[in-house]
Amino acid sequence: MTENTSSNISTQKKRDYTQAEIDHNKFIYDQFDPNYVRQMNNALFRVIDEAYFRPVYVGFEEMPERNNPSHPIILASNHSGMAFPWDAMVFGCGLLKRFDYDENKIFRAIVAPGLSGIPAMHPFFMKGSWKMAGGVDANFLNFETMMQYPKGHLLIYPEGIPGIGKGFNRKYQLQRFATSFIRMSLKYKTDILPYSTVNAEYVVPFVYSFDSVNRQFNKIGVPFMAIGVLTLALVIPWAFYLAFPVKMHFVKGTRLSPYKWMDKDYEDMTEEEIGTIRDRVKDLMQKDLDAAVDKYGQSPFQVKELIKVMWEKRAYFPYNLPLFWPLMFHEFERQWVQERKYETKEPVDINLGWGTFFRLMWRNPITLAYFIPILGWLILILYGNRKWKKLDDLGKPLK
Repeated sequence: MTENTSSNISTQKKRDYTQAEIDHNKFIYDQFDPNYVRQMNNALFRVIDEAYFRPVYVGFEEMPERNNPSHPIILASNHSGMAFPWDAMVFGCGLLKRFDYDENKIFRAIVAPGLSGIPAMHPFFMKGSWKMAGGVDANFLNFETMMQYPKGHLLIYPEGIPGIGKGFNRKYQLQRFATSFIRMSLKYKTDILPYSTVNAEYVVPFVYSFDSVNRQFNKIGVPFMAIGVLTLALVIPWAFYLAFPVKMHFVKGTRLSPYKWMDKDYEDMTEEEIGTIRDRVKDLMQKDLDAAVDKYGQSPFQVKELIKVMWEKRAYFPYNLPLFWPLMFHEFERQWVQERKYETKEPVDINLGWGTFFRLMWRNPITLAYFIPILGWLILILYGNRKWKKLDDLGKPLK
């Protein structure tokens, strides 16, 4: 599942915050830990990116400059739907590495509070991972606060929950946008930079969503129900984090300046006028997305290249395969937390290869639960709740 950002914000009551309230909330600036992302790249995503997803960044040779020096530009992208947000993680970690972790060139993502509040919604139950990697819980106060962020840019997925639940039958079809990011662009006169995420719709393919079915599940508070062969596999916890080896493309789109489209101040605009601008932004993003899919989305897996790369990177085998990701991620967290490498700044070092499998399993026996149907979920939920009580919001031991 990806971040249902805008829908979380749009359902909250809108109000103007005082500067004192915003200043008091600026502690969220310090939750981002570039060293954490550097360590994740070196220990985890180096393997996953180079020998599995093979991401390509089109047009991101340089990160665009702010048009308004006081406020970040807003990056916006399409949801991939029906899958754990590997695409957002690959994009974020990859750009940070690309720009050598320069805080003036990175972005902070506005993410659904459920991502930071629910153990299973973290990568393999790693508490604090979203916030340390730059994520900020989606609410109006946080959005307003981040619009004064002195470094870098912001990222949002404006489709929200409908984008997550649109299903493979609506792949690459942008769903209705919320207006939160439009309001911020208009209010602070900052640009929106769309980019298209291509091929990530195939991370978990052939899982469908139907309005008639969703309406029935809405009655019990479930926003949508995924239907497909892999739906049955979710009784096995590992399948929740499953990803197919798509070659991800992130394609920079046309930079937009919505605040230039109106001849009046933001405070004087009607809801209808804001909605019209939202629809125009959505239409322009859809055109960019269609063009990117036509150019880069015709062969999502590029199997021949995948086989070649896996052979060239065979030293990573088998840990480049999703079956072994639970071991890698839990070993990373074990070293980061238990060996206190968040304090010492020593590199997290995960030895790869078949010879290390049993040693890693011995150190991280909880990973067996990922492969136990149904009962494995109960074990992991109990494990996550118990572990989380011992850690703060950034995944560090409580003092």
